[in-house]
Amino acid sequence: MSDATTALFDAATAGDAEAVRAALDAGADIEARGDGGMTALVAATKQNHIDAATVLIDAGADVNAKDDIQDSAYLYAGARGHDEILRLTLANGADLTSTNRFGGTALIPASERGLLSTVRILLDAGVDPDHVNNLGWTALHEAIVLGDGSQAYVDVVRALLDGGADPTLRDGDGVLPLDLAQDRGYDAIVAELRR
Repeated sequence: MSDATTALFDAATAGDAEAVRAALDAGADIEARGDGGMTALVAATKQNHIDAATVLIDAGADVNAKDDIQDSAYLYAGARGHDEILRLTLANGADLTSTNRFGGTALIPASERGLLSTVRILLDAGVDPDHVNNLGWTALHEAIVLGDGSQAYVDVVRALLDGGADPTLRDGDGVLPLDLAQDRGYDAIVAELRR
């Protein structure tokens, strides 16, 4: 790895946008792979360094390049609610059908974590609300099974349903979202599903 590329990774990881720009000007390889197979953009995204990520994306960094655990800037920003970086990736060629190591789109972990604003961004962008991951779950299943039934998850379930999620899709074990919510005593989610 050249000195400029090493400097690029250091700057991206530290969130130093000016140093990122300087490293690129010095000839750093914008798509080089560092620790864990991360590009500089993935490294910046994992730290939610918006300014550094912006410089990299503006310079043409691939928002879909994945590291060794199948995280791209787009997928990670969506999974973690890094909405500013997520919007940048969506405006710069994010592959809405790309999947993480669990076979899920960015919408699924965003729903699992109750990240309402992120869920809305992804639905508005056109991510399939009914994509099924390797566990046999859609975003709706994950919001119920891995959520806690709180208002944040009620809001996510409502957003998913409003965004076209099919409440009649069964999980990998053949169980309906309504039954999953009833079994957990999530009455407000049950009410949304019945709406």
